[in-house]
Amino acid sequence: MKVIIASTVVPFLYGGYTVIVDSLAEELVKAGHQVEVFKFPFSSRHDELLEQMTALRLLDLTEHGDRLITVRFPSYLLRHPKKVVWFIHHHRGAYDLWGTRYQDIPLTPEGTRIRDSIMAADRVGLGECHRVFSNSRVVADRLRHFNDIEAEVLYPPLPNAMRYRCAGYNDTIFYLNRLVHHKRQWLAIEAMRYVKSGVRLLIAGKADPDAAAYLNELHQMVQRYGLKDRVTIFDDWVDEERKVGFFAECLAAAYFPLDEDSYGYPSLEAHQSGKAVLTTTDAGGTLELITDGVNGLVAAPEPEALAAAMDRLFTERQRTREMGEAGRRRMAELGIAWPHVVERMLS
Repeated sequence: MKVIIASTVVPFLYGGYTVIVDSLAEELVKAGHQVEVFKFPFSSRHDELLEQMTALRLLDLTEHGDRLITVRFPSYLLRHPKKVVWFIHHHRGAYDLWGTRYQDIPLTPEGTRIRDSIMAADRVGLGECHRVFSNSRVVADRLRHFNDIEAEVLYPPLPNAMRYRCAGYNDTIFYLNRLVHHKRQWLAIEAMRYVKSGVRLLIAGKADPDAAAYLNELHQMVQRYGLKDRVTIFDDWVDEERKVGFFAECLAAAYFPLDEDSYGYPSLEAHQSGKAVLTTTDAGGTLELITDGVNGLVAAPEPEALAAAMDRLFTERQRTREMGEAGRRRMAELGIAWPHVVERMLS
């Protein structure tokens, strides 16, 4: 089959959605299909959204390929009779984040018009799809709530999963992700103020282009709370070799996003490395993977509660190891595997 994969991208910013696109292309080729990948540069500035959406809508790929698979908003506005979408999230500022501190469209008549236009375009583009897949139950629920669309949950697997390994358990909880406020690395630092054990925290990731102030805030917190001997911030892109090493040696992983779209690749990377994951009760899609006391710990998003969980991971070493080992079994239970993804995408 001839398959086109299309997604919008932020140039020079590599994240979970780009991993999905590149990995899916690789797996389709392995399965014997011809694949063409289109990555469209896209800005999330509210005053540029509608113009870019119109440009995508004008592209008609009807005569090209047997299947069009679209990924990131709003690539599903492209036209094709056999279009499917692996929906990873809405433009959330127009949906579930509207009315919150993370709303990125102004609450003005113009902003409301932009929001209404996004929602109308989504109804059209998604309504045309041959199949709609989501990357989590959380996202599927949002599609049902906001767009009255039923989606099949299709969990994204790791690329090259076998490179991950376990090399022991040191004293460090490893938090890997983009350094942006809603990922809540700040909450991990706040928790470290209350730990009673010798547990340490390593935060690693690159700040978004507009998140320099947040990165500075994290460093200031470490200094203000006197945690420089126990908290390390590696504020740069983490290459694959270093990332695998961090996961291989850490005690456990942490992931505290606010109502995340999916479980997040770092959670899978931790489990593939035999490590438990500490998350929060409001982490969204992460809770579809992590079961409290089974393959990790789930705590209230409060510094004291998270500190107590960190201390448990440090002091109850055997239990921490057992939860890490249960991670791979949990991934198997959820059917997180590329052959399953390829079969469903082309059905």
